[in-house]
Amino acid sequence: MSSEKAKAEFTIEPFTDGDPGPHVKETISVAKKSGLNVEIGPFGTTVTGEQEKIFQLVSDLVQTAMNNGASRVSLQVTSI
Repeated sequence: MSSEKAKAEFTIEPFTDGDPGPHVKETISVAKKSGLNVEIGPFGTTVTGEQEKIFQLVSDLVQTAMNNGASRVSLQVTSI
């Protein structure tokens, strides 16, 4: 497995000020359970770690968000 690092930044909509819905809460829970470094911001979340683990996690994040009512997931993956 490659030791290259990657960063995935994602934003989940719809955005509800002050009360993120299950589409946000469940997706962040999946990110936290991954064991990767998770930074939660006011409008998005960043996950960093081994590139292969990031690639595997991205599919789970998108699926979890959509299955819990997200209308859009904006995602950017960067090699670091």
